Amino acid sequence: MGALPSIGDRRVTSTIPGSPALDGLVVLDISRVLAGPLAGQILGDHGANVIKVESFNGDDTRGYGPPFVGEDAAYFLGLNRNKRSIAVDLSRPQGRDLLLDMVLGADVLIENFKRSTWRKWGITDFGQLSARNPRLVHCRISGFGDDGQLGGMPGYDAAVQALTGFMTINGPAEADPTKLGVPIIDVSTGLNAAIAISLALFERSKSGKGQLVEVSLFDTALAILHPHAANVLAGGKAERSGNLHPNIYPYDLFPTRTADIYLAVGNDGQFRYLCKSLGCPQLADDGRFSSNRLRVANRAALREILTQRLQDVDGSELFQGLLNNGVPCAPVHSVQEALELEHLRQRDGLVRVGEYQGLRSPIRMQRTPPSVRARPPGIGEHTDELLGELGLPPGQIARLVDEGVVKVSKERA
Repeated sequence: MGALPSIGDRRVTSTIPGSPALDGLVVLDISRVLAGPLAGQILGDHGANVIKVESFNGDDTRGYGPPFVGEDAAYFLGLNRNKRSIAVDLSRPQGRDLLLDMVLGADVLIENFKRSTWRKWGITDFGQLSARNPRLVHCRISGFGDDGQLGGMPGYDAAVQALTGFMTINGPAEADPTKLGVPIIDVSTGLNAAIAISLALFERSKSGKGQLVEVSLFDTALAILHPHAANVLAGGKAERSGNLHPNIYPYDLFPTRTADIYLAVGNDGQFRYLCKSLGCPQLADDGRFSSNRLRVANRAALREILTQRLQDVDGSELFQGLLNNGVPCAPVHSVQEALELEHLRQRDGLVRVGEYQGLRSPIRMQRTPPSVRARPPGIGEHTDELLGELGLPPGQIARLVDEGVVKVSKERA
């Protein structure tokens, strides 16, 4: 396939007042599953023109259901808004040539393919990509990195949780090893990827050069294993503690007369107000509990006292009273209840585009706010549009479709 015009010459520019911070940035997202797509969605929320390159069957997460909305799982929908999809058969030489031509016009490439896959595509050294596009920020996401004993091995969130100790610190002391309910390592890796890309783009604004940035689930898992890793490195232990915080008390779940309440008391002043509100102000001056260090050392005794005091208290009233006076605490809500909170509505936390509904970007920016401009795409929904932006005439696009190199899908309602 001959050289194509740079897609960077046809950047999508938002017309929304106060355009997002990354307006005009071209991101080629050829990653799959969670970390990479999340990073791409974050960039898309902030205005980037994100092009999702998929196989003819689409991202695996399209099938990660139920529940499904139309043809796609909610799992996929939560990670892929503000993107356009092009379906390419990368097992075909023409498909790989098309991908490499798209790299020419991209500012950012996000991928999580094995090195062996890249070698099959004729890329034996990632320097070949930077030679094609010296300004390219290439974000590589993997399970364990490319070097070391586990370098190049596959890694999914739960398996990495098991390997890095997460399953031994989650749940009550008597429980079996238990993974966290949220794929926290995948999510955190996606956040790290977005941070790494932003750092590389800032450096590029000074040097004019792109670079390879790498993030892995393994490295991320150990980096967020706080405070447990720090405790062990300092000679302490990392033990399963259930709802307890290993280093702070009272930082625990307590029953009240009406509801379970989590008390997150982080300093002596907060503890003093808690004691006052429970009618036992003298407890704050008790020699066993007058500092956090002492409260942690004597938490069994303190828990017994607080549990007795709380058993006749109205949980809702306690929550409002403590929160209004600077003591962090909360009742235990289901996910459904959390999504129905009035506070979420008041902060416009839910967004809609057509039939798509999702959560607003958690990042608020005064002059360059993020936005949700497009629902998650169907497989290959924008193939012909994107190839046209690359300069291919309709006849050539039709031949690529007929030859099975690309797939064009009808736009979803």
